[in-house]
Amino acid sequence: MLSKAKIKQVHALELKKHRDEQRVFVAEGSKTVIDLLGAFACEWIAARPEWFEAHGELLTSGERIAADRDELSRASLLKSPPEVLAVFRRCDEDLLTADPAREWVIALDGVQDPGNLGTIIRTADWFGFTHLVCSPDTADAFGPKAIQSAMGSTARVRVHYTDLPTYLRSHPDALTYGTFTDGHSIYGAPPATSGLLVMGSEGRGIRPDVASLIAHRISIPRYPTDHHGAESLNVAVATAILCAELRRRTLPH
Repeated sequence: MLSKAKIKQVHALELKKHRDEQRVFVAEGSKTVIDLLGAFACEWIAARPEWFEAHGELLTSGERIAADRDELSRASLLKSPPEVLAVFRRCDEDLLTADPAREWVIALDGVQDPGNLGTIIRTADWFGFTHLVCSPDTADAFGPKAIQSAMGSTARVRVHYTDLPTYLRSHPDALTYGTFTDGHSIYGAPPATSGLLVMGSEGRGIRPDVASLIAHRISIPRYPTDHHGAESLNVAVATAILCAELRRRTLPH
């Protein structure tokens, strides 16, 4: 049985302050939960009995709670309650492992929408980018909307929060690309196997204190070049295009 206290905890974890205080987060849905079980310690998991029958061998820690549809519905933060819901413990990430001298690292400067952040995490996972370095005011990667949008990719992409200007200054020799409306086309940039790709917020782009530390201003050209249509691309879409292009340049043909 899923207790009222557990249901209350799930709803409290919608707020970042409670996630930070408890150092835990909520995940819902079979695929997302299964992926996260391999990367984060599970505090407790509630599921339909048939889910435990099918996937019980994956659980190595945490309290198991058999719940019915009504209990899961009352606990769920989604419109359509899933067959499984879990609370996971967060990991302490080492920023030193996000080294743009060895691999491509994506940096996010004030990306506000958790859905966009989750999609960027999923995109990074698809293209083999293992680190996201985020400004403190970027959306919380462990919020319910971001976790849901990432579709389990949070298990494989390390997310760090830090002061971006300080981080960029700590890697003075790294190749740095930043996205700007007046930047040079990414399709003319030289190929590279490592570096730092900086993406700005949905509204204001990259802030001046971060922009001043970026060596190469790049953009995604519109087609045709004199077309006057959409003002900009969604940040998650733009990140996907740039990740694909960076990888294309280093793949064997």
